Amino acid sequence: MPFINVKMAGPEPSKEQKAKLVEEMTEVMVRVLGKQKERVMIFVETYEPDSIGLGGKTIEQIKKESK
Repeated sequence: MPFINVKMAGPEPSKEQKAKLVEEMTEVMVRVLGKQKERVMIFVETYEPDSIGLGGKTIEQIKKESK
């Protein structure tokens, strides 16, 4: 059973956006890898920007500095 784990910085996507993401990522697995649609699992996780670090800084810090 293939699964895709999507992790991203917030804000939380809407229910409609998550549904579209799940639909389209599933179709890619089916089209590109020949997986059975019914067996593809997608996990969508959203983290606060202060919980993700990149290059020694949090995403929150990076966003503040880029303004």
